Amino acid sequence: MKVKKKSEIKFNHQSKLALTGVLCLLLSVTGGTSNAAEDQKAVDPAAMTAAHNQWRSKTSVPDLKWSDKLAEASQKWAEHLTQNGCHPGHSGGKYGENVYIAGPATSSDGSTKMQNITAQNVVDAWGNEIKDYDYTDNSCHFVCGHYTQVVWKSTTEVGCGMGTCDDKSQIWVCQYTPAGNMVGEKPY
Repeated sequence: MKVKKKSEIKFNHQSKLALTGVLCLLLSVTGGTSNAAEDQKAVDPAAMTAAHNQWRSKTSVPDLKWSDKLAEASQKWAEHLTQNGCHPGHSGGKYGENVYIAGPATSSDGSTKMQNITAQNVVDAWGNEIKDYDYTDNSCHFVCGHYTQVVWKSTTEVGCGMGTCDDKSQIWVCQYTPAGNMVGEKPY
């Protein structure tokens, strides 16, 4: 039996259609690309920046600008978290940082899928901590540090990333520079 070289292999039209169908099925089952590539695309820089700036406008602080450098660092941290048990935690780096986790959506039959989480959902979760912040005495009644980082007056840049966990949870990370939440200082 003679083995054909790659350059000698020819496909008829039906073979091409069959291979295309198999490839499409494979891409739909596997997701088609690596999680890192999908995750990087999951964060819309314009939407994420706009969501932050909506909250900032309520306190009359200047708008944030998107930082690719911070987005890259945030993406790396989100991927680290998803590859190490998918537990939210802070990187301990030099930037300000907010972390958000969304569990999977579970159907009545027990199947799970990723929730359709948007940049607005993520930032609103942090912004809604305003209810726990007392500006007069600069204190939190529960959790409000995510909110105060979002609206921190001297912060000028934000960059975010998102990772997907094996159980279809999502971890979103945003990093900020200059960092906010300085002890003894008010955010605005």
